[in-house]
Amino acid sequence: MTSSRSTTNLDNLRVAIVHDWLVGYNGGEMVMEQILEVFPNADLYTLCDFIKPEHRGFLKGKKVTTSLIQKLPFARKRYGHYLGLMPYAVEQFDLTSYDLILSSSLAVAHGALTNAEQLHISYFNNTMVYAWDLYHLYLKSAGLDRGLLGPVAKAIMHYVRMWDASTANRVDSYVANSEYMQRRLTKLYGCSSEVIYPPVDVDQFTMQKEKDDYYIVVSRLVPFKRIDLIVDAFTKMPDRRLVIVGGGPEEDALKKSAGKNIEFIGQVPFEDVHDYVSRSKAFLISSVEPFGIAVVEAQATGTPVLAYDGGAAPEIVRDGVTGLFFNSQTSEAVIDVVDKFEGMSVKLDPVDARKNAERFSI
Repeated sequence: MTSSRSTTNLDNLRVAIVHDWLVGYNGGEMVMEQILEVFPNADLYTLCDFIKPEHRGFLKGKKVTTSLIQKLPFARKRYGHYLGLMPYAVEQFDLTSYDLILSSSLAVAHGALTNAEQLHISYFNNTMVYAWDLYHLYLKSAGLDRGLLGPVAKAIMHYVRMWDASTANRVDSYVANSEYMQRRLTKLYGCSSEVIYPPVDVDQFTMQKEKDDYYIVVSRLVPFKRIDLIVDAFTKMPDRRLVIVGGGPEEDALKKSAGKNIEFIGQVPFEDVHDYVSRSKAFLISSVEPFGIAVVEAQATGTPVLAYDGGAAPEIVRDGVTGLFFNSQTSEAVIDVVDKFEGMSVKLDPVDARKNAERFSI
């Protein structure tokens, strides 16, 4: 007796990709770019799209459907201020004509509305950390932990958390970008998930064995990245040079507190970032990251990583082989790990760092 089973041709599926927002080319956009490689005929939905014409190559000419947030005042620079409106906005996308919905989520994309005949797979780059893990830090850094606007902001965040918790059953299959994220999804939504690490184009990075005498940070300069810890640490180590690549709302405050041994490069082209990282003595990261593509990229250049032992860092860095960890988010801990790194009798091998990074290739 023979049996047969029906098969589905992916080319015939009507596919929609829902992404939170398009304002730059960061980790989430790198993941979405690879989703588009698998589903080139998919339609793309996002809350707002402010990618400049010269930077749209990763979108592969795709037409983008945006939400009402696209046309709101000051949305180009302050789209995040509309967080309380985002749950409503993502629910307005009409996805009823699609067979498969793929959400690439770090805030609300996973909350898109689907029906029982549709399959919704959500890849979590992050959860809504501003409303959950970083709630108190976010309010304090924005000056919303007190004053007249404080109660309003807290009420909005409460609503966002309630909405987020209510979306658990909207996703048929959860995909986490790390084991750390997998644990968070279980805690927030009570769901099981598969882990698929973000694809990193390690082939575009060249290993550099000879290093210059400086340390490097590559990051958006925002409060939860905790760049202040690294700046404070190196200000107390005036004989050690630090280069910071990136920009953001914390830049002016960080510059004011920084010693003369700390150089702020700002936002520079990819080629320059690659050059700075590949020649640096070590790459530093002091935040809790759901994954950390920049950490993989640094190792791809043969540069060791000095990382806070939290988030997904232990999944990416091999302690004592491709980098070192510090176990508290304090400037003193940063100083200690730098001292330990400097005092190692056997230096970390760039070849080991490169091999480790290749685990995360596309």
